[in-house]
Amino acid sequence: MARFFIPSMGLLFLCCWATMAEAEYVKYKDPKQPLNTRIKDLMSRMTVEEKIGQMVQIERSVASADVMKKYFIGSVLSGGGSVPATRASPETWINMVNEFQKGALSTRLGIPMIYGIDAVHGNNNVYKATIFPHNVGLGVTRDPELVKKIGAATALEVRATGIQYAFAPCIAVCRDPRWGRCYESYSEDPKIVKAMTEIIPGLQGDIPANSRKGVPFVGGKDKIAACAKHYVGDGGTTKGINENNTVIDWHGLLSIHMPGYYSSIIKGVSTVMISYSSWNGVKMHANRDLITGFLKGKLRFRGFVISDWQGIDRITSPEGANYSYSVQTGVNAGIDMIMVPYNYTVFIDDLTFQVKNNIIPMSRINDAVRRILKVKFIMGIFENPLADVSLVKQLGSQEHRELAREAVRKTLVLLKNGENADNPLLPLPKKAGKILVAGSHADNLGDQCGGWTIEWQGLEGNNLTVGTTILKAIKNTVDPSTQIIYEENPNSTFVSSNKFSHAIVVVGEPPYAETFGDSLNLTLPDADLNTINNVCGAVKCVVVIISGRPVSIQPYVEKMDALVAAWLPGTEGQGVADVLFGDYGFTGKLARTWFKTVDQLPMNVGDSHYDPLFPFGFGLTTEPVKAN
Repeated sequence: MARFFIPSMGLLFLCCWATMAEAEYVKYKDPKQPLNTRIKDLMSRMTVEEKIGQMVQIERSVASADVMKKYFIGSVLSGGGSVPATRASPETWINMVNEFQKGALSTRLGIPMIYGIDAVHGNNNVYKATIFPHNVGLGVTRDPELVKKIGAATALEVRATGIQYAFAPCIAVCRDPRWGRCYESYSEDPKIVKAMTEIIPGLQGDIPANSRKGVPFVGGKDKIAACAKHYVGDGGTTKGINENNTVIDWHGLLSIHMPGYYSSIIKGVSTVMISYSSWNGVKMHANRDLITGFLKGKLRFRGFVISDWQGIDRITSPEGANYSYSVQTGVNAGIDMIMVPYNYTVFIDDLTFQVKNNIIPMSRINDAVRRILKVKFIMGIFENPLADVSLVKQLGSQEHRELAREAVRKTLVLLKNGENADNPLLPLPKKAGKILVAGSHADNLGDQCGGWTIEWQGLEGNNLTVGTTILKAIKNTVDPSTQIIYEENPNSTFVSSNKFSHAIVVVGEPPYAETFGDSLNLTLPDADLNTINNVCGAVKCVVVIISGRPVSIQPYVEKMDALVAAWLPGTEGQGVADVLFGDYGFTGKLARTWFKTVDQLPMNVGDSHYDPLFPFGFGLTTEPVKAN
């Protein structure tokens, strides 16, 4: 009997070893396996709790490694201005993101989380990032390739901080400049908005030639997942009131507000964010026909659908009045990932109860999780879940700042240049006796950048981040012999008593975001209007307007010798001086109608009552000045 003991033990050992080897190999961890095989294998191993965790996105301020592990959280975000520390370095960001990621990886199945941020004009929450012009200016360029380059640069600066997902681009078609988010829209013209979706392959990478329509794509560690937002009709609300009702027929919705989504899906966009607004009285977060029926069904979108910040709470009025109903309605409508920044345990408990009691079918949960995992697998974060410092030098790099400066030059629209073409004021001579620079926005980096910059609402002043103000740019540009005098709000006596060659007046809107920017009058501050009167009444002047949209200026245009719309140029104010002084010519054409009075609004190109101050597509041009 003893003779058979050793072989039997050997056989038992081999069996155990084979079982262990088999246990160690799981298909979903093998990048050589087909995508759908990996998804199917992972989902077969997941509990209801693990699946629901994947559908949850929470704010970084309530996240921790322990929270990630305990609740199987699928995603974390930074809200506007939510940072790990004031003026945090890229390394500080990376360490924070990796800490959350380690919590996610320590779960039973080790499913990595993705971290999202509102990088809407560069990685704009982050100190020293390159801040590109807001979309309202980029639409002026009619240059999809430029926007694609901006997307690629933004992806690098987002990855420099360890983050893999941006809530961009906004492909709203702003039909009324009274809307506080109008500067997030490229144009009132859906054709321009559609063309500018070329930012998506910039952010994500070019989709493979054989890619199926609607399948998301993210091309490696230097690219990020993008998000087309806000689906759908957010730019068409009544009177431009944020989160309000868009009243339009089906044909109008398809022809005006939908083309950007067709294009984004074809280009492999990974995610789509739902709008707070309603369509003909139905909240978009509750609109199953448009989310599941049209977006996922008709358009064959295969990425995941994400809610906006506390978006399901706002299905009811007042907000959160019937939370169980909101959870049921939002999830059943087809929203896959729910942005529940703070009260995530309430959401998890509610959704778990509804799934276990068949109020929300398991098939709906499986659809959501399948889509989320698809994006995660395609992004490659199962293979490379932790960020490193290899890209930190990309943040605010000189190359990106030069790209932003080029973008600024191309976003400028020359609306007036002298009384006639034979006597233009611009370009200005670099060599002049004395130039007055005036206005609230001449030496104010925060005003130049606008909302969604460092803080959600933006910040005024020059202490928010690193960049070049327009005043500094002018000083950099003129001849050393030219004297620059800066006076923010000069009176007429000061102007007339100095022998100025000419004046540059830089005025505009203060920073704002979302509802805080809604305006029914679109007027400039009184101090700015007084400065225009005082300066332009006494000396030849060019007025540069820094704004997120056209503003009421008709009564003052006659006093100006030249007028430039500079929109929200971002950190690289040097691009403004480049064109004012003729190193480059003006080329921009209005992508928005400039109204005479707000009583005309809404007024868009093609309307029967179209009678603008400056029409859509208008823009004077100048030639660069040849150096002697």
